[in-house]
Amino acid sequence: MNLLKYIFIFSLVFSLLIFNLFSAYAQQTQLATFHEVAQVLVDKKFQNQTTAFITLSSTSPLEMRLPVGLDQKIRNSANVTSVTITNAQNCVLGVPKYDSCVLVTIQDESLIESYDIKKIQTQSKAIGDNLIGDINNAFNLNSVFNNVYINPKGELSKSLGTSGAVSGNRTISIVYTMSSSDSSYLFDSFTSILLPPQIKDAGGFLDAAKKMTGDSNSSVTFSIIPRTDVSIYQIQVAKRFPIKNIITTINPLDLFGVDRIDRSKYFNAGFFPLNSIIEVTILSNQPLNITDHGGELVPTEQKNGQTLPSDLTKTGWLFDPSSGQQITAVYLFGTSFSASKNDLTLTIGNGTSGIGNSTNVHPPSKSTTADYSSYALIGIIAAAGVAIYIFLRKR
Repeated sequence: MNLLKYIFIFSLVFSLLIFNLFSAYAQQTQLATFHEVAQVLVDKKFQNQTTAFITLSSTSPLEMRLPVGLDQKIRNSANVTSVTITNAQNCVLGVPKYDSCVLVTIQDESLIESYDIKKIQTQSKAIGDNLIGDINNAFNLNSVFNNVYINPKGELSKSLGTSGAVSGNRTISIVYTMSSSDSSYLFDSFTSILLPPQIKDAGGFLDAAKKMTGDSNSSVTFSIIPRTDVSIYQIQVAKRFPIKNIITTINPLDLFGVDRIDRSKYFNAGFFPLNSIIEVTILSNQPLNITDHGGELVPTEQKNGQTLPSDLTKTGWLFDPSSGQQITAVYLFGTSFSASKNDLTLTIGNGTSGIGNSTNVHPPSKSTTADYSSYALIGIIAAAGVAIYIFLRKR
């Protein structure tokens, strides 16, 4: 099952459960617009590398504060699907290794299908040039035009179900470049400009992300993904590790370089079970399975053929599936505010018989009809975190 579909269904279940009381001691379930997602992608199928990345996201201009007018200008620009600033090396073909990039990505099928290179370059560049001055001013950049790049359709993007706004599927990127900044400087710059003290000083996944930027192998990316009524803002830190040996154990915290990961204190005021998520995705050409895990399994139920959590107050792993050529593992904090290495260790073996959640199935809770529209953004936000990674690595 692709990643976006999984988390989308996951978020719908949350909206069904939001009006229920889980127990006498449970807090009222809430959903904030700020999200922290720590993800590990073990890619043995396409690129033979493991990537750890932490993404901080919001749809609120109060939680990620763009200059007045810039977001509106981006959303009013025809066919723009994302604006991305990154120091990832070789952000597109032809860009010098140590240059940073600003990419204005558009989706215009009729323009691509004109097969008129001069027309594609001229019309695309006009859209990017209309925005780049405001972007440079907002982030104190001095980027200049480099080239127009047509994004190919990627197998990795298709496999994870993330083609579209950021990861690209026959999209066009107008590329601007500048001298590269190290990850620590760029991360501090983004967080100083964008984050209010209530988030910047609240720790959580942000602290782990900041520590990752001290690694010379890390990269930092900020993206704006415009939607009709709101935009998704994302700061992401990524580290990559080539796969040289058979992987038998995965511990996300080792890859992030921390012994423990805490949730942001921004969520201390209530119960926000879906605003902090740890996720591990494994892609392989051969069947694999999860043979053991740290921590507990969350109670689940089957709904329309999918494995879904039945109690969001519980802490632990949810696997769907736990075996095959693509494995998805999601760690939920429940009412806990931290997780250790012992909680998050996964053991991987060969074969098709993985750990199931069937012994933990609880009867479905009674549901209340609710407006799902606001919760669908959870799936978009989490999947877009993977999409940024794919966008920068599949060229």
